Amino acid sequence: VQLVESGGGLVQPGGSLRLSCAASGFTFSSYRMSWYRQTPGKERELVATINSGGFSITTGDSVKGRFTISRSNAKNMVYLQMNSLNPEDTAVYYCKASRDLSEYWGQGTQVTVSS
Repeated sequence: VQLVESGGGLVQPGGSLRLSCAASGFTFSSYRMSWYRQTPGKERELVATINSGGFSITTGDSVKGRFTISRSNAKNMVYLQMNSLNPEDTAVYYCKASRDLSEYWGQGTQVTVSS
């Protein structure tokens, strides 16, 4: 099983980034996919979740209206489009696959919002 995040980097306040997570080694289309983020000394925070079919989405209050989660079951990919970024969005972003009692995590990608 592998989840590999990409697309992180340094961006100025107000800018945008698109994170990608490539999945392999499991039946991607059967799993709910989520993005989390974490900063040093804080608990991991749920950013957004999308169900296996892609028709049910939950977005955290802190990013609502700015971040959008999407997926392609044909490509085994999940995405996080992040707009209007601010310094408080600086964190390591992780994707997670979950189904019943199973869950898998990626290694994370760093997003830094700074001028």
